[in-house]
This record gives sequence, structure tokens and C-alpha cells, in this order.
Amino acid sequence: MEAKLVERLEAAVERLEALGAGVGVSSRGLPDIGVDMSSDPSIIAFDDLIDQYAAKVSDAAEKIGGQVLDVTKLLLEAFSVQKQLLKEIKQTQKPDMVGMAEFLKPLNEVIMKVTAKAEQRGSEFFNHFKSAGESLSALAWIAYTGKDCGLSMPIAHVEESWQATEFYTNKVLMEYKSKDPNHVEWAKALKELYLPGLRDYVKSHYPLGPVWNASGKKAYAAPLKAPPPGAPAAPCPPPSSYFSSESSKPSSSQPKQGLSAIFQEINSGDVTAGLRKVTDDMKSKNRTDRSGVVSTSEKRPRSIPATTAPKVGPPKLELQMGRKWAVENQIGIKNLVIDDCDAKQSVYVFGCKDSVLQIQGKVNNITLDKCTKMGVIFKDVVAAFEIVNCNGVEAQCQGFAPTISVDNTSGAQLYLSKDSLDASITTAKSVDVNVLVPGADSNSDWVEHPLPQQYIHVYKNGQFETGPVSHSGA
Repeated sequence: MEAKLVERLEAAVERLEALGAGVGVSSRGLPDIGVDMSSDPSIIAFDDLIDQYAAKVSDAAEKIGGQVLDVTKLLLEAFSVQKQLLKEIKQTQKPDMVGMAEFLKPLNEVIMKVTAKAEQRGSEFFNHFKSAGESLSALAWIAYTGKDCGLSMPIAHVEESWQATEFYTNKVLMEYKSKDPNHVEWAKALKELYLPGLRDYVKSHYPLGPVWNASGKKAYAAPLKAPPPGAPAAPCPPPSSYFSSESSKPSSSQPKQGLSAIFQEINSGDVTAGLRKVTDDMKSKNRTDRSGVVSTSEKRPRSIPATTAPKVGPPKLELQMGRKWAVENQIGIKNLVIDDCDAKQSVYVFGCKDSVLQIQGKVNNITLDKCTKMGVIFKDVVAAFEIVNCNGVEAQCQGFAPTISVDNTSGAQLYLSKDSLDASITTAKSVDVNVLVPGADSNSDWVEHPLPQQYIHVYKNGQFETGPVSHSGA
């Protein structure tokens, strides 16, 4: 029995070393623990995770080669670094916030390498880079220290991180399903690495987060620093409206203008105005053209069964792992602001309703997911602005955006600046998408262009030719 266990452990270690040999696994900031933990069940399980799932991603990347192989090696490096961190946790006391940032620095460095690749414009493997980069946010589960740490619980965090990733892996699947099966294999293997791979591992060994060693060595004793200005935990209160240059006034004395007017219209007015009054002669019991006796049981008012409100998570506006702004479950908040951002960070807006977000700076990517009546104003994006599974959203680009995509969305108003008129706009399974562009001069009104949502397909010369349906009126 012991001989089989030793043989299994040696095979797992050899496999991990083979994967790490080509990726240059770094031990920056990871001190030598000096304790053999090869028999620890959680470490053995992590080796199995790499053997069973990460190896499939590596094999598919080897078949593709080139830049996809390079970014896959970085992804495997991140998993190898996390294994080292898991070992160190078992020998280390729980650090404070400053110590935690220093502890996670090696992992963050690898993630930033992948993020840098995803910033490459015009690459034919852009969706591969984004898939790898977004997926690595799942590894942040290791930073969970409790319900007030700003992260979802480990299992939920892994699942939520994959939701943002799947948007890009689906693009890879659609692009290569009839071109190259190796890319399809890579995208599917990447998903299996996280779901069920990493999720099941966390569920089995760390459902409540890492278990630190209370009697172990002390964590990093980094010097204390003053929190940076504009930290996400306590953002400065912004002006109440970003669609008007006028000074802030109470909504009761100053009507909203511009893009935010849609929210004002929805929330204002008497919903019962204009309804006809029901007179006595209109009531069924007084009408002569009706016969029959109404039973007393039917006269009783029927009780309306209580409906269970959909579960909504806690609102968030925070920077995670130094690279991703999470804006979640904001309801009726018109003054959301992100002002301390840079081109290496992404913004993910999820589950927000009847709110307005302003992004004051250049970011890498912006994604709106499952939002309703949401307004967003942003300046420059390096990669893309994306709207997914939304209803009635509005967005204004004040700077440059190379790519805008709208997927499975009903009702989207896009306001483009003169610098973003060359943006590539992609729509799929979406209706009522309008793009508004500036007029001929500064005094002209916005010019609205509805994007086609109906297409005609004609079979010619052995293939189908597709074009938008043109409508003409008398």
C-alpha cells in the first residue's frame, strides 16, 4: 500500500515538474518552507488537479503552438505558484491586509503577465488571451479571510470568475468550431480546469477559505503605508449627475437631462393617472345581461400567494487583486464612480439596476452583465466594451474604444465620441440597439442610427449570402 502511494506521489511530482519546466515557475517572494508536505491530502489533490485538468489544457496548447502556447504556460505557472502558496499557508500565521498583499505578490505578478498579453491590439488570439486572463481571477479564492474581506466565499468566487471568462471562451468555440478542433479542445479543457476542476478542489479542501497555522511563523512584516487616495472601500462622493455640466441640485428641483432622463421617466408620474373610473352600472353584480348566482365563496377576495424575491448578493464596488474592479448588485445608485484606475485593470459590472456608473480614466476592458436600466460613462478602453444579457442599458464613450460588442441584450443606446467612430461594433441575439454619433458641428444634435436586427439569407453559387433587410416606406 505504501509503495503504491509513494509511486503515485512521484508520478504527480514528475508531471508537475514537466509542466513547470517549460513555463519558468518562479519562487519570487516564496521562502523555503523546509518541511516535506508531499503527503498532505490537499497538496496531493492539487497535484491531481494539475494532472487531470491542467495537463489537458497544456496538451491542446502544444497542438496550437505560438502565442496560445505562451499564454497557456503562464496560466500553468499561476497554478504552480498557487500550490507553493498553499504549502506556505500551512506554515504561516494569518497576515494582516498589508501582509496579505505581500503574500499574494508572486501570484499577482504572473496574472499581470497574462493581462499584458490581453492588451495586445489586433491579435488573432485576443479571445484566447482574454479567456486565460479572466479565468485566473478564480485563483483569488486563496485570499478569502471572511465575509468582510470583499470576496465571495471560495466556491462561489470560482464559479463567478468563470462566468466572466465564458464570454470569451464561447467566442473561441464559435470562431474555430469549423476551422480548427485544437482551439475547441483548448477552450473546453480550460473550462474543465475551473469547472469542475478547481471548484471541486476548493469544495473538498477549502470551502471556508485557507486554514492558516496559528502557531506557525509570522507572515510578511511589510512596512505600513497610508492607503492610496480614492481607495475603493471609501470612494469620494461624486456629483449627483454626470450627464449635465450644471451644479448638483436635488432631483425635485432640477429635472435630469441627457442619458439619465430615461431613469427619471421610469420613476416619475402617477401610474394611476388616466384610468377610467368603474361606476356602479359597470359592475357585474348590477348588469342585467348577466345571469346566474355568484356563490359566496367566489365573492371572498382571493389571497395572493407570496412570491419569493430573487436572491440578490451584497452590493460591491471594489478593486480585486489589483486588476479587476467589481461593481455588483448596485440598485438605484446614480453616483457610482471609479476614478483611481489604469490601463491594466478591467471593470466588471454585474447585476446592477437603475444606476449610473462613471469611469474616470483609461481601463483595459469594461463588461456589463445582467444589468437593467444601467447607464455607464467611460473615457478610453484598451480592448473592448461589452454588453451581455442586459436590458435597457445606455453607454457613452467620451474617448476611444476599438471594439464594442452587444450580446443577448434587449435595448441598448450607444453614444460614440468622434474618436470612437471607427470602433468595430458586433451584435448577436440582440434587439433595439441604437448608435448615436455627434452631428456635423458642436451645435448639432446627436444623429441616431438603429442597427439591423433582421437579415435575409440567399443561396447563391453554392453558399448562403447574408445581408440586412432593407425597409422602404411610402
